[in-house]
Amino acid sequence: MKRLLLLFIICFLVHSCARVGSPVGGPKDSLAPKFLGSNIDSTRINVKRDIRELRLDFDEYITLKDINKNLIISPPIKKIKRILPSNIANKYVLIQWEDTLQANTTYNFNFGNSIADNNEANILRYFNFAFSTGDKLDDLYISGEIKDALATKKKGSSSENKLVVGLYQVKDTMNYKQKPYYITKVDDDGYYELNYLSPGKYKIIAFEDENENSIYDPGTEKIGFQKEPITFEKSISGLNLKIYPSKKPVKYLEMKENPGGILMTFEGDPTDVKVLSINDKLQDIKVTHRPKSDSVNIWFDAVANKVGQTVTENIKFSYDADGKKDTVSVFYKYNTKNAMDINSDNGGESLAPKSDFKILSNYIIDKISPEKWILKSDSLTTQEFTAKISDTNPYQIIIKSDFISGKKYQLTVPKETVTSFYTKNTKSKRFDFDVDKIDNFGSLEFTIQNAPTTNYWIQLLDSAEKVVYQQYTKGDKIKFDILKPEEYIVRILVDNNGNKYWDKADFATEVFAEDSYIFYKKAVIRPLWETHEDWDLKDTRTLDSPKTPVSGAAATPETNTKDTPVTKEVKKELKSDNAVLTPVK
Repeated sequence: MKRLLLLFIICFLVHSCARVGSPVGGPKDSLAPKFLGSNIDSTRINVKRDIRELRLDFDEYITLKDINKNLIISPPIKKIKRILPSNIANKYVLIQWEDTLQANTTYNFNFGNSIADNNEANILRYFNFAFSTGDKLDDLYISGEIKDALATKKKGSSSENKLVVGLYQVKDTMNYKQKPYYITKVDDDGYYELNYLSPGKYKIIAFEDENENSIYDPGTEKIGFQKEPITFEKSISGLNLKIYPSKKPVKYLEMKENPGGILMTFEGDPTDVKVLSINDKLQDIKVTHRPKSDSVNIWFDAVANKVGQTVTENIKFSYDADGKKDTVSVFYKYNTKNAMDINSDNGGESLAPKSDFKILSNYIIDKISPEKWILKSDSLTTQEFTAKISDTNPYQIIIKSDFISGKKYQLTVPKETVTSFYTKNTKSKRFDFDVDKIDNFGSLEFTIQNAPTTNYWIQLLDSAEKVVYQQYTKGDKIKFDILKPEEYIVRILVDNNGNKYWDKADFATEVFAEDSYIFYKKAVIRPLWETHEDWDLKDTRTLDSPKTPVSGAAATPETNTKDTPVTKEVKKELKSDNAVLTPVK
């Protein structure tokens, strides 16, 4: 019995000593995974073209974060079969494909910041792996910075950066609907590097890859480019680009019933649109379109022409939009609720001092009869005024009078005194409003150095980047009177070609967007204050980096000076820290 008891105690002690538990305490792991090797020779040259996979081994378990978004292979390998690990951590990355690789070509697998250790999520930053099917590893690079010309602030931590830079090989026929031959992501500070490039002639573009297909989509993605191709035999640093909103190709979208007729909409901004009715009983129509607008209104008298009165009818139109022609139709049913109506267009607030009262119609305005209108102050005194249809907005009426701060006014507009093409306002309206005190407003004056030689818009934007005030002007002195107290973002859009529209970038025709500038600090407006600002348009400071630039560094507007050369070197060193990035010569 004693022997059995002794044997039991010994077994218990042995079992207790052999148990493995989790360590308690100790320093937190802060090291990124370490690359150990691959299934490809250490020289990474003369790799067989029929190889079908790349395996990269690491010293600890790793996970891949958004690998389909972050992994960029240059030149592209189209038929990727599988990427591991997917849902379960592993000590290796495996990429398999079906394509046969090109001869004498250096392939670069850019993982961005997608590789992290499984325990503490320490990221292996800027990890690249390159190999060549030829007898040398190409080692040229292009680096620089990308800046959004109209961005007023950096993207927040929750906003994903989707900027990419690509190189297309210059050929007799260029196909920009394919992925660039080389492509890389832009980091959150705007810095990019295209590595392992072969000498040659290339076209460089930068774009905001919103749908993450690595292909530039005109009109939906911002674009920056150089007109002249790059021919290089050695590496290039400091190749900077600005991206701008891009012009959409003109494309018909739809037609639908609208107050007064039909609304026809386009994708893109056609300059000139002509529309004809091809319906026997609907020949009397009016067509209105503001150049560079995506909307066309077709006006007609549905009651007089007996169109869509009792049943839905299919009515047809032909259009010519900047040379693109077609015939389209819409099922139309007259809506009796869509009568002509007018309302105040002053934001529902007190009228600002020295301002005009504005009326907005849901129909385009053809004629008005202001002699039948009545304006009274304090409900007693009839007051003189003038009224006219706005020169810039045919849906708006502007009423001018000697409006006095602190007083209340009533404007009566009888029915049938505001006329559209085929109808009139159906109800009388009385507008009651007062005029705010001048003490509640401030003013802003700018002195512009290196001002544009052509006309330009200077705009004041609120915190939501909505244009609140603007002037279309010329010269180096601008003043805004009667501004609501607020902090405004100030922007200039230059009308370089004088067509009174700010034109976006058009990569298809290699036309740059017109110039733009953003003031490096917000303009603060206070009640009863006159704010004066000096603005040198060659000053490269930005809202998110308003420090004074180094003397002589405020060069051209194309240069982004948010980062110092030291910062760029640190980034370059980070990207070159892994042994796999060292080219074999």
